[in-house]
Amino acid sequence: MVGKYEVVTLCGSTRFKEEFMKAQKELTLEGKIVISVGLFGHSGDKEVWDDNIKDMLDDMHKRKIDMADSIFVINKDRYIGKSTRSEIEYAEKTGKPVRYLENPESQEEKYENNH
Repeated sequence: MVGKYEVVTLCGSTRFKEEFMKAQKELTLEGKIVISVGLFGHSGDKEVWDDNIKDMLDDMHKRKIDMADSIFVINKDRYIGKSTRSEIEYAEKTGKPVRYLENPESQEEKYENNH
């Protein structure tokens, strides 16, 4: 918490840029401080695909999770990729509550659509 405001970090595939923007708006209107991704690799930010930049961004996103009270997973069509799965596992390991845009029915289903 920062003052009376819960801090939430958004996680999910950057192919869902529109859903990220919508969740950021809705959570902000709920009175939450929202931390999001800095670049949308699957939506045109080509710099992400440099291995050194990708590693830095992945680590940086874990630090954003450290700063948050919880995470909100953008899992449109229940899709959760490798990086997002790693972020969920990290959040759970560090005791952060995890909420989902679309609730998975089971742990297995949560990861079934990975490519």
